[in-house]
Amino acid sequence: MKKLIKVFGFLGLAALTFSSCNQKGQSENASQEAEKTSEAGITELKIAYVLTDSVISKFDFFKAKSEEITEKGKKFESELGSRAKGFEQEVANFEQTAGSMTINQQRAKQEELVKKERNLMTYRDNLMQELSADEAKLYSEVYDKVQEYLTEYAEQNDLELILSYTRGGAVWYSKKALDITDDVIAGLNKKYAEAQEVKK
Repeated sequence: MKKLIKVFGFLGLAALTFSSCNQKGQSENASQEAEKTSEAGITELKIAYVLTDSVISKFDFFKAKSEEITEKGKKFESELGSRAKGFEQEVANFEQTAGSMTINQQRAKQEELVKKERNLMTYRDNLMQELSADEAKLYSEVYDKVQEYLTEYAEQNDLELILSYTRGGAVWYSKKALDITDDVIAGLNKKYAEAQEVKK
């Protein structure tokens, strides 16, 4: 496969010291053993990497679910805006009519408005928590699906290691030939489309 690279790693050999007192036979034996150890230490690693952000943002499942969360957020925003306007109107009405109320009526209305304001803030916080939980669940599902697919991909393409590449992450340089991002995105989206067809 084009996108594979063979990386050779060599095991370091321990430094051996020999006395030079007519021990040619021992030195030759040690040299032969060192060569064997060196040969046994050569390992071929088949490595590739994916651009994590690209895989997630171009995964159709993620895009579809993100749109659902965005729509839900807009609906919540509309509901919250409507309640906030109603509350603001009630505050404005109170300010206009407060002069015609008794002290006790004013206090009672103020307490009522403070309670409504608290309820409005609690409602807003609950909506935000729900959206945050939806987002966390989505990312968890996406990572599970990507992990599952990468396991299959690695087995099909005889890869031993697939790295996650992000800017400023642990990998600072890699040859483009190792990049399997586009293949992975195409495979993930194909698998998702097939799953959607089965649901229909």
